[in-house]
Amino acid sequence: MEVNRKSKLSGHRSSAGNPVDHKSSPRPSSGQERLGMLVKRAEQAMVRAKSAALKSVGLTPSQYVALFELDQQPGITAATLARACLVTPQAMMILLNTMEQQGLITRSSHPRHPNVLELHMTDAGREALHTARERVDPIERRVFGVFSSKDQALFREFLSRFIEAFEGSDS
Repeated sequence: MEVNRKSKLSGHRSSAGNPVDHKSSPRPSSGQERLGMLVKRAEQAMVRAKSAALKSVGLTPSQYVALFELDQQPGITAATLARACLVTPQAMMILLNTMEQQGLITRSSHPRHPNVLELHMTDAGREALHTARERVDPIERRVFGVFSSKDQALFREFLSRFIEAFEGSDS
């Protein structure tokens, strides 16, 4: 009995039990793969730089984003803050518990809806945000300083289309 060494070595079979021919499978071109990797590398570089800058302030990037949003929308609820920060409500509750213990935020009942808790920054939270901005803003200026205003507008447009392509897909 003759054995097909390639299919035996690969071990990949279709649902029908037949060896899968990877060469005929549709795959993105190397240019498309590199674009996704570049987006990921850019995100990781940004997070690393901001994390290092925020560490000296005693904040995590998630805490910084939450304080930034609370500064923009004082008195919002945890659910609204979670959506603004692109995290789950459960993750936000863990973050808020830590921030409350650190004295960065307070929670208080809504005046007309006692079951709704509003979130507010404390003076310590405002001071931390101010110091964090002093550390993060130069990083963002340095990065975006290499792009013209027109390039930045195009960059935003391309990233928006990139996101929309994923959000519009069925997978």
